[in-house]
Amino acid sequence: MAIPIRKPQEIEKIKIPAKLVARTLKLLKENTKPGITPIELDKMAEEFIRENGGRPAFKGLYDFPNSVCISRNGVVIHGIPTNEPLKEGEVVGFDVGVEIDGWYGDAAITVGVGKIEEKYQKMIDVSKGALYHAIENIKPGMRYKQISKLIEDYITSHGYVPLKGYSGHGIGRKPHEEPQILNYVEGKPNQGEKVKNGHVFCIEPMLCHKCGDPILAENGWDVYCEDMEVGVHYEHQIAVINNKATILTQED
Repeated sequence: MAIPIRKPQEIEKIKIPAKLVARTLKLLKENTKPGITPIELDKMAEEFIRENGGRPAFKGLYDFPNSVCISRNGVVIHGIPTNEPLKEGEVVGFDVGVEIDGWYGDAAITVGVGKIEEKYQKMIDVSKGALYHAIENIKPGMRYKQISKLIEDYITSHGYVPLKGYSGHGIGRKPHEEPQILNYVEGKPNQGEKVKNGHVFCIEPMLCHKCGDPILAENGWDVYCEDMEVGVHYEHQIAVINNKATILTQED
């Protein structure tokens, strides 16, 4: 399936839900503190999105029951919010999707609850660093597998491993479109689809400590690393404009 090439006016429309995603993540980060529950944060995010003209894109998507993926206690991605209060020192990931007028935005962050251990902060920094390293090096004509290699090399050079089986993706009229963008290389990096001006996609490094093989929880959503250590996740939505990768989900 061909990767859609978005016209400038379409990218302007995509920017609207993307910016609301960024604002929602900022709200969640500011309210992440010991004692608050993920369910409370999920409700806060949903109300904020709807008050600002959006629809929580994840609610009901593939039967996901909530508005925000809130991953904690070793869950790397796709965590279902619970009523268990957050505790000092925990690591929590937020993944937010928004739809406005048929266009989609999507991004994710991982944050600490209060003061966290240095080893976890380092892991968060590497996930974010891998994301920005890839973005800074994206240009038309390169292969998407070369983006995957940039991410993988950055992650492994810092002593971590990428989560297997999950990936970044195209986005626009649907929350998930072509291409698939893994955080590691399958096959040769100089093969496959090329990046072009007008492409809009999400890249999202997902890190594990030692083993990147995924374990899916009984609830059918929470994804752990096989080593059962804390994992982290960062994501931005990108548009390639005038030969440069532009972040659409950047905080103000």
